[in-house]
Amino acid sequence: MNNAADGMNYAPKGKPNPVVKPGEFGFSAVRLDHGHIYGMCNGLTEAGATLRYVYDPDPEKVAAFVKAFSQVKVASSEQEIFDDPETKLIAGAAVTSERCPLGIRAMEAGKDYFTDKAPLVSLEQLEAAKECVKRTGKKYMCYYGERLHNECAVFAGQLIEQGAIGKVISVAGFGPHRLNAKGRPAWFFEHEKYGGILCDIGSHQIEQYLHFCGEEDGEVTSARVANYNNPEYPELEDYGDCTITGKNGTSFYFRVDWFTPDGLRTWGDGRTLIIGTEGTIELRKYINVAEEPMVTDSVYLVTKQGEKRFDVQGKVGFPFFGQLILDCMNRTENAMTQAHCFKAAELGVLAQLKAVKVK
Repeated sequence: MNNAADGMNYAPKGKPNPVVKPGEFGFSAVRLDHGHIYGMCNGLTEAGATLRYVYDPDPEKVAAFVKAFSQVKVASSEQEIFDDPETKLIAGAAVTSERCPLGIRAMEAGKDYFTDKAPLVSLEQLEAAKECVKRTGKKYMCYYGERLHNECAVFAGQLIEQGAIGKVISVAGFGPHRLNAKGRPAWFFEHEKYGGILCDIGSHQIEQYLHFCGEEDGEVTSARVANYNNPEYPELEDYGDCTITGKNGTSFYFRVDWFTPDGLRTWGDGRTLIIGTEGTIELRKYINVAEEPMVTDSVYLVTKQGEKRFDVQGKVGFPFFGQLILDCMNRTENAMTQAHCFKAAELGVLAQLKAVKVK
């Protein structure tokens, strides 16, 4: 399911790095509406989690999932999984507007919750999720995969933590995607269900900004969306951009779109530019255009010592998943704080609400 040309079914695989023994931490998959569920389950199983059950009302989706994860048992209902005492975490990739209701059901059943991005689509859902977290004490985590499941983004975070570029003051993120409209489900083109482009794929970008800058809050200062080239899908936004000013004074600009040309060998030329007081970092996540053979996960570091390029594919790994498992077991917040997860979602929703529609 690791289709580099198709972002919806892009499911990175890393080296197994288990943090628990077999059977020590069980999780189950509920709702397979987006292909990211494969990457989520890959990350958890590589970190040692045991995949117990899968449920989706569509038997074709279940059959494909079982083919990829032969050890999994097929549940007859969502409730069967919720009633399983060995399932500690629910991983879900429901229709975007249904992710929050699924999470609330999971947390009320005594499970931690790990959802695909965007984790919710409205401020009302955000408040409901926050209330349920507070009431149940359970986790509502999100698969912000463009950082968590990308080795050059992980490596950039490590460089920043080590002080390689001083204090980060500005980030620019670029998240182009291939539309592949014929392979998309109907809900993908319904605004109420997918939440809008800034809420959806924009949430990846916002989460990275908050992490790299160490920001806990920010203000959306401008936002735009458009449907430039897909009139047959009137509710689709095929372009969006946004600027945010952080509470600590950092700045952020991102652009997301559905205009990856068919000639590109991957689903999008995702890039991130990070400016610090003592240097810069550029991430070329999925491809170096026109380079043979195809290279991914390239990090460019410039400091007063000079210029360096790091090709980190297969060298860094994906620590988030092991940290998440241990957080669920120990009730810690090392993988990601709950406040951070919700703030990235909130700013995406606020950007969507503030967005000017370009005609």
